[in-house]
Amino acid sequence: MDKKQKWAPGLEGVLLILLSHMAAGLEVPLDLPQPPTITLQSPKDYIFDPRDKIVIQCEAKGNPHPSFSWTRNGTNFDVETDSKVVMKPYSGTLEIDISGEKAEAYEGTYQCTASNEHGKALTNNIVIRQSRSPLWSKEKNEAIQVQKGSPLVLHCRPPAGLPPPVIFWMDHNFQRVPLDNRVTQALNGDLYFSNVLPEDTRSNYICYARFYHTQTIQQKDPISVTVLTSKYRERRPGFMWPVGEMSTKMVLRGETLELECIAEGLPTPEVMWQKDGGRLPSGRTSFHEFKKTLTIIDVNEDDAGDYRCTATNKLGSVHHIIKVTVKAAPFWISAPRNLILAPNETGILTCRVNGNPKPKINWFVNGRNKHYKNQKNDTIILSNVQSGSSAVFQCNASNEFGYLLANAFVSVLAEPPRILTPANKVYLVIMNNPALLHCASFGSPIPTNIKNSDPYVIHENGTLEINMAQPMHSGKYTCTATNNLGFKENHVFLEVKEPTRILTQPKYRVVQRGMSALFECKVKHDSSLIINISWLKDNGELPDDQRFEVDDESLTIRDVTEEDAGTYTCITNTILDQDSASAMLTVVGGLTYEKPDPPTDLELTDQMERSVRLTWIPGDENNSPIQNFLIEYMDMLHQPGVWVNLTEVPGTSTTAQLQLSPYVYYMFRVRAQNDVGYSDPSIPSAQYRTNPSAPDENPTNVKGVGTEPGNLVISWKPLTGFQSNGPGLEYKVMWRQKDVEDDWTSMNVGNNSQLTVTQTPTYVPYEIKVQAFNDYGNGPEPAVVTGFSGEDLPLSPPDGVKVTVPNSTLAEVQWDPVSNPSIRGELKGYRAEQQEQVLTFSGNRTEAMLPDLQPYSVYNVFVTVVNNKGEGPPSPNKTFETPEGVPGPPSFLNTMDHGLDTLTLKWGPPLSNNGHLTGYTLIYHPVNTTNELGPAKKKFFPANVTTITLDSLNASMLYKFYLNAETRKGPGPNITKEAYTAIDTAVPNRQVDIATQGWFIGLMCAIALLILVLLIVCFIKRNKGGKYPVKEKEDAHQDPEIQPMKEDDGTFGEYSDTEDHKPLKGSRTPSNGTVRRDESDDSLVDYGEGGDGQFNEDGSFIGQYSGKKEKDTHEGNESSEAPSPVNAMNSFV
Repeated sequence: MDKKQKWAPGLEGVLLILLSHMAAGLEVPLDLPQPPTITLQSPKDYIFDPRDKIVIQCEAKGNPHPSFSWTRNGTNFDVETDSKVVMKPYSGTLEIDISGEKAEAYEGTYQCTASNEHGKALTNNIVIRQSRSPLWSKEKNEAIQVQKGSPLVLHCRPPAGLPPPVIFWMDHNFQRVPLDNRVTQALNGDLYFSNVLPEDTRSNYICYARFYHTQTIQQKDPISVTVLTSKYRERRPGFMWPVGEMSTKMVLRGETLELECIAEGLPTPEVMWQKDGGRLPSGRTSFHEFKKTLTIIDVNEDDAGDYRCTATNKLGSVHHIIKVTVKAAPFWISAPRNLILAPNETGILTCRVNGNPKPKINWFVNGRNKHYKNQKNDTIILSNVQSGSSAVFQCNASNEFGYLLANAFVSVLAEPPRILTPANKVYLVIMNNPALLHCASFGSPIPTNIKNSDPYVIHENGTLEINMAQPMHSGKYTCTATNNLGFKENHVFLEVKEPTRILTQPKYRVVQRGMSALFECKVKHDSSLIINISWLKDNGELPDDQRFEVDDESLTIRDVTEEDAGTYTCITNTILDQDSASAMLTVVGGLTYEKPDPPTDLELTDQMERSVRLTWIPGDENNSPIQNFLIEYMDMLHQPGVWVNLTEVPGTSTTAQLQLSPYVYYMFRVRAQNDVGYSDPSIPSAQYRTNPSAPDENPTNVKGVGTEPGNLVISWKPLTGFQSNGPGLEYKVMWRQKDVEDDWTSMNVGNNSQLTVTQTPTYVPYEIKVQAFNDYGNGPEPAVVTGFSGEDLPLSPPDGVKVTVPNSTLAEVQWDPVSNPSIRGELKGYRAEQQEQVLTFSGNRTEAMLPDLQPYSVYNVFVTVVNNKGEGPPSPNKTFETPEGVPGPPSFLNTMDHGLDTLTLKWGPPLSNNGHLTGYTLIYHPVNTTNELGPAKKKFFPANVTTITLDSLNASMLYKFYLNAETRKGPGPNITKEAYTAIDTAVPNRQVDIATQGWFIGLMCAIALLILVLLIVCFIKRNKGGKYPVKEKEDAHQDPEIQPMKEDDGTFGEYSDTEDHKPLKGSRTPSNGTVRRDESDDSLVDYGEGGDGQFNEDGSFIGQYSGKKEKDTHEGNESSEAPSPVNAMNSFV
């Protein structure tokens, strides 16, 4: 979808970005003629290692490509005449091979010049110096003997190297001398002892100097120190460095300021820092060497001033002030920038710098000093430039602390616009993130300007920014660059994607060894982006082990071991964004885990007025890692015996800096928490008392409410003893009538939380303040709240009460508002009352509706005003009438005297006539057996008729009757009744078709289902092949040679022709489904399928029973198939 926004007349359908560039933002394409531009150069101060090559960098671009030349110490340096010097091709970078040569010969100040036909650009002056690590000067160190408790300084005095070496003190075993609050290494490398102890005795204090470039370490001769044990006296602090009461320090802007104060004394003094008349800069200040060194990075002019260091021990304190001045080498305010000008245009070059002292500015053109008539110190105006006048300008600003040099070319071109950003580029961005659509361009003259429009911001370089991209910002964008030589446009596309989020994060797991651990990581992401989910263990890759199974949304670790314990992180990312979540796995060796043991050895250190550091030793974790420590306190002064939660710290901490309140007698205890729960509390710490002070806060929930006319009750939530900060807590209650009184009336209140002010006007606003104070001073300035004095009943009723009746059940009441002085309180609303209802309307209303009125009725209504105290006097009654309405339904409708063709109806009048009753309307019609309505008849009766006999009705017919009453306003709702005409007194039932009754349909379905079940059972039973006993079959078909004697004649039975044609017992039914009366219903199917004889499971030969018998020719083709279920169904019909 294209973005539609009209930026200029006739430009619609796309968002046009007319590019506006300051000259400073232009980058000239390299295919166009242009003067040289330095792109890379070495730093101003270049210290080289004599073992390496010297590489002095000088790279530049331009068209034509620039040539390069060098000067050394201000004179031309002919590179080609020195075989040790090589200049890289298409570059000005020099490589000097100093192997076998004296490196000192190449020290000096170098400068590179890049030239082409359009101008010359220069690098800074590059000072080349060789690194040096000189040997330590020989000196004889006398053995030092010093009394115990005395101060001592061991001087290092390292050789001056280039760059300066790193200093540290060690012994001959290369063990560092331990440094602490008593023993300090100064910035110059000297070792200071505030007071010596017997353990300081050693014969080999050695100062080492490590030189960075040469990677060499040199050592001073050992110094022997012997501490003599004798009586010593404690003494006040004194400064060993710097000496005296005041010193000075100069630092350059942007550098690091290091101030040090090293004090001696016994006991060892503590050093504190402060800035007189200001604060130490936050975020840039740090302390080192046990607060003896103050460091401020990135110094600016505001850091100048007096810094006071104070050394304190129990015998006193001493101060030293260091006056810091901040100077500044030249620094840029606005460096000159390249200018692209069309012929006859005017351009301005500016070179704005600052420094202390103020820098001097010199201009050069192509490396030569030149003065323009339109030159004003830091500005040059180039008027009416012409083709061929391109050049490179140099601005040089310098003072005693350094210099700045900047090149800026002026290129005179006539060039139509071109867009440098690739066409049809697609930008992808995550929703709610900034979107930057780039449109780098070039043209001379510069393309025209256009203003920004929300939510779009167009930057000087042509980039369009959408501060918070939304899906609706997706689409096509067009940028257009135009000048008087033409225009060019480019299209880009923006797609705003949904962010990637982990919905279900992995959770902390405690798993027994040998079990499985599951970490879930369910992710939601934009469906058009490819998601990648990876897992880390302890910020490293997962072990290469098949037990680690990574699925789309989970990590499963099978058969966990102790080595699997650690932190597992799920990382999900797309090409645009990512999200991550971590959880810990704890592996227990089949052991039960319990709550941790309580912490021990509570210690209070760093004791300050309102803070103290609490340190403890954790107890046993009992197989479940400690997650948090809960620190509790008891206020022995105000709430003895009550422990209160103070703060929680992570389970990895064993110390906490606690913020305290004044005038509290603290005792602390610590409880550890793991997955099982909290440990028992530790043994309480020693008591720590904070000094009293003025209250830090005032009472809260300050209110002013009048409880009766003429008073104002001021109440507040009092401070607790913990909040009192000191003894003698009271409250200064102040009040004055708002916008009337200028002076406050006040009263001090102690041990109470309210004050009643009497003899106040009725319901007027008061400004109220409540301030806490104690024996040590007042609390902060309290906030002002507004309250009101007591209310009284309203004085006046509403005037101008009017009633409008829009319909028969609704009335609108209007009145004039009561004036505020007459309300005498907070207006809660108005109340309208008539005979049947009381309605209250909140707020400053002047009208209200009275609903649910009875038509054709007379009402009286009056209105009162209501405040918090109650109702005011009522207004005079206002009488109004409601118009006539439609009546209610008749009160009853009965039928009687049911004849063959007559019915008598009797009814009662409506309970609510709602007007003058004019009569009744009766509509009736017959209803047939299908509930269809017959033709309707309508009759009207006067209001005094309530009984009627209808004749000429159909015999034994159901009739439905509709009766309503009417007024002059119209008919009311119906009352209905059904009745039969019949001889019998009983009301006959309607004729019913039994086939449509539910009970009959259900009965028929049950019978059909029962028949189907019986058929299925029969069919299954008849198909049980091989299930009859073989003995029964042999009895039916005995071999003729072994037939038994007939019972009647004692002879053996023989087969006859007639018998041969009888069906065997169990023979199959013919396919026509008929069965002879003298035949059995059994089938050969019961004995098995036809085919060759085979043995049954019990070994009986049953093939003889499955063979087909010869059929008589007159019987035709008969089927050997079993009876079908269809035929069986037919037998039941």
